[in-house]
Amino acid sequence: MTAVPPKPPARMICYVPAETSPGELRAALTPATAKALAQLGFTVQAPPGLGRASLYPDADYTATGTTFVTDHAAALAAADVVLRVRKPPAGDIARMKRGALHLSLLDPFNEKALIEAFAAAGVDAVSLEMIPRTTLAQKMDVLSSQASLAGYAAVLQAAARLRMALPMMMTPAGTIMPARVFVIGAGVAGLQAIATAKRLGARVEAFDTRPVVEEQVKSLGAKFVKIDLGQTGQTAGGYAQALTPEQIAKQQAGMARVCAQADIVITTAKVFGRKAPLLVTRAMLDGMKPGSVVVDLALESGGNVEGAQPDQEVVTDRGVILLGQTCFEGAVAAHATQVFAANLTAWLTHFWDAKAKTLRLDPEDEILKGSLITRGGAIVHPQFARKG
Repeated sequence: MTAVPPKPPARMICYVPAETSPGELRAALTPATAKALAQLGFTVQAPPGLGRASLYPDADYTATGTTFVTDHAAALAAADVVLRVRKPPAGDIARMKRGALHLSLLDPFNEKALIEAFAAAGVDAVSLEMIPRTTLAQKMDVLSSQASLAGYAAVLQAAARLRMALPMMMTPAGTIMPARVFVIGAGVAGLQAIATAKRLGARVEAFDTRPVVEEQVKSLGAKFVKIDLGQTGQTAGGYAQALTPEQIAKQQAGMARVCAQADIVITTAKVFGRKAPLLVTRAMLDGMKPGSVVVDLALESGGNVEGAQPDQEVVTDRGVILLGQTCFEGAVAAHATQVFAANLTAWLTHFWDAKAKTLRLDPEDEILKGSLITRGGAIVHPQFARKG
């Protein structure tokens, strides 16, 4: 009697819905990552037009075997894995099946109700912001990949609003001196802003509370502004530590002198899991030149610039222009989508069991322990789990 070969395991369904946040142009899937996920063993599903805003046509997804679906509720209910850029609408969580996996930016420090909804629905939720900054997790680090593009886009948008040229120019009528750009915060976004402004020919200065980044700033051709704040440093994850009120006052006084001479100021200072510090006050803005441009890259977490408004342009009484988008990387949505989707695919690949054609979420894995918020109907991340 001929033996019946074992039935191959059912392919896991990975559904990537369209983003619902106003103005969001990015997607969590590209044709390249759809192909990679299919090669792992996923059945990839998405709505038609998923990548249109980020310049990825439907035909390119179809060529990878992606299945287009129009019944969003049914797709959510059937999916084993759901990928998004931003947090889901509350109603979507209840539609997902128990045991499903959801990966996106979740803002867990400010979204207690959302986290509890995931737990109540029995959905395993991964917050991409919480992926540890380690060598192993570099390919999954969405914050860094998006921040780099935000720093680049911030300089271009500031340059477009500044009624001056950035580089030095020699003309028969005389020499045009380079514009002065001051970057506050030399993390990933700040360093990219420095590099972009230098490539455009500006004279660039930068400040950061972490002395360790001084050499990085100088290596890009910028001047590092030194302000004596006493003891400062960074967290284990590489983020700047919060300053005392006295240190903030000293910092603002030192920066005010640089801002007064700057044509463009770009602020990028964030404290992970906390409200962004106010760095540029109204008094500092009043001391700046009319027509100068200030870009606040920290508005989504409270903002660094007094008077800046989310997704609005504000002009002060002194004629200083404040640009305050909450997603500067959206200005380069094609590349923002490319790297975001690659980050997600790297996370899934890390936990993929190629032999069994399924995900194996090892609870002892450092990446999982850092980014998994809910599992099996409970809030499992120690920073958000209920106490007592």
